Amino acid sequence: MMKQRDESYYKTKKGVLYTFIGAVLWGFSGTCGQYLFSHEDITPAMVTVIRMLFAGCLLLLLSFVKNPKQTKEVWSHKKDILHLILYSIFGLTFSQYSYLVTISYSNAGTATVLQYLGPVLIMIYACICGRRLPSIKELVAIVFAILGTFLLATHGNPSNMVLSKEGLTWGLLSAVGLLIYTVAPGNLISKWGSMLVLGYAMIFGGIFTAIITRVWTISISWNYHIILGLIGISLFGTAISYTLYLQGVHLIGSVKSSLIASVEPVAATIISALWLHTVFGVIDLVGFFFIMVTVFLLVKKKEE
Repeated sequence: MMKQRDESYYKTKKGVLYTFIGAVLWGFSGTCGQYLFSHEDITPAMVTVIRMLFAGCLLLLLSFVKNPKQTKEVWSHKKDILHLILYSIFGLTFSQYSYLVTISYSNAGTATVLQYLGPVLIMIYACICGRRLPSIKELVAIVFAILGTFLLATHGNPSNMVLSKEGLTWGLLSAVGLLIYTVAPGNLISKWGSMLVLGYAMIFGGIFTAIITRVWTISISWNYHIILGLIGISLFGTAISYTLYLQGVHLIGSVKSSLIASVEPVAATIISALWLHTVFGVIDLVGFFFIMVTVFLLVKKKEE
């Protein structure tokens, strides 16, 4: 009995640690993006392509090592491949690209917090699909989300837009992207596993973005700052972070993992302030608080 208890404690401790590190690396990734867009001559499209292709190949390699038969077998299921391509383009790619564009118009902390409006959209989507009205807790979450966004965009003065229109628009689109990214996979992940699905989706998305934006026509003055920034985003902020987070979900479940992952915007804000000296006012932090409270309210709802 004691041995089982110790194993359970160790499993939970490891799951919490994996999820926490994964979320911090996501925040670090956003700050790397902010550095590249503000200090180097590189576009969100180029970063999206490199990030997705690199991370996709690495995740797919890990999937192949873990289960080579399944990694190849998915190609014999044409409907699943079509579903995977659509999920990649309209879910994962749209979410990744819109998030990076938001960073280019604002900063890593603000972009990450705006993307965290996604759970509110997911809740509204669930209410529509379930043909039910939101609960009181869900209504409070909606009000807090709107209030937080209002404070971030205007600092409480409707006649004064502090956040650029482009930053706000792309930030809201990134929240929509998170919604699609969450609901679009359907049974793909349960059928094939998250690592395989993410690996293929990232490769498909990277190829699609490269073709649409014609990244080969974009000239870049390569230097070690750009290379290190891309390594931070692609290796640490995508491949390693996703792997750790998914392992954390496996060990402690999605509810606890979602709560712990809420450290991502906090990490992005702190790293951005310490590294890039991004200034956040008191009203910005209040706006962050209101939006992050919505995550806790909605995740608590799922737990109950």
